[in-house]
Amino acid sequence: MAGRLAAAGAVLALTASCSGGASSTGSASGTPTPTPTPAAPVTAVINQLRDNYSRQIIAVQLTNNTAGPLTVLSAAVASPLFSGTIEWQQAPAGIELPPGQTKILPAQLRAPECGIRTAPADSGAAVELRFAPSSHSAPATTAPATTVPATTVPATTVPATAVPATTVPAADPYGVLERNNAEMCLAQAAAGVAVLRLEPELEVSAGAQSAVLTVAITPRDAPGAMTPGSAGTLTINRIDGTTLLEEDPNVPWPRSVPVHAGDPGQKFRLGIRPARCDPHAIAEDKVGTLLPLRVSVGGREGILKIDAGALLRGRIYDFVTTACGRQ
Repeated sequence: MAGRLAAAGAVLALTASCSGGASSTGSASGTPTPTPTPAAPVTAVINQLRDNYSRQIIAVQLTNNTAGPLTVLSAAVASPLFSGTIEWQQAPAGIELPPGQTKILPAQLRAPECGIRTAPADSGAAVELRFAPSSHSAPATTAPATTVPATTVPATTVPATAVPATTVPAADPYGVLERNNAEMCLAQAAAGVAVLRLEPELEVSAGAQSAVLTVAITPRDAPGAMTPGSAGTLTINRIDGTTLLEEDPNVPWPRSVPVHAGDPGQKFRLGIRPARCDPHAIAEDKVGTLLPLRVSVGGREGILKIDAGALLRGRIYDFVTTACGRQ
């Protein structure tokens, strides 16, 4: 009898153990097992290509997580850092996202919001997407379905506004929106005090090992309305080098230069020499002719980048090529 009771107990213990392991609602300790969250049909990430820094164009990276292709008809980014929506200027037929692949949609930034913030800088960014109704595995939306039959009408004949919208959060892991907002607000404040530009002429030395750039500063007649509460003063704290250019110690760059609205215009000579001479210096250059000025204006501090422009850019490239060739 004792042997039979021991065997029965072993069977019951084994049964309880198997029953607990097969349960989908919890673990042996009684803690519920979380249900995996399915991947969103489309994920969005904000980025920016280096050659679009000076043009304030961002890259909206969309990844198709479904098993079939999706056709994006429109995409618009909404962020509290910018007024209005940042829209991708799409082709009439949209763009196809193959399954499991990522594509970049360029979008021009709108005017920055430079007032006092009441929310974190990275909060609330999202992308509103509209998909062609004929897209395979198109994400479901809660909006009413379009009245245009997807099986009989090509996607190219359906306007984006006639298709329900799907909104997905937009990740910004590199702080692209925050950086552009800070740079654009700083440039807006500086423009209320003075216009800063690089003159197109480049003065190259006799030995072609150095050259001189000229920064022209034209103050406004009075502080602009874009800098409320400021005294109409801008300070150039210092000038940084670029990936292509560095300071020539024989013609040093100025520091702590005050600029006041209403003052006469002034010019500064900047001695330059190549910062690098490897074969890829010019071939891969994206920002080497954007001169970074560290400025303070209207309670803001940051880097104000002055674009050389097409004519001066070409002259700088010629100078760097010649100077590096003679070393």
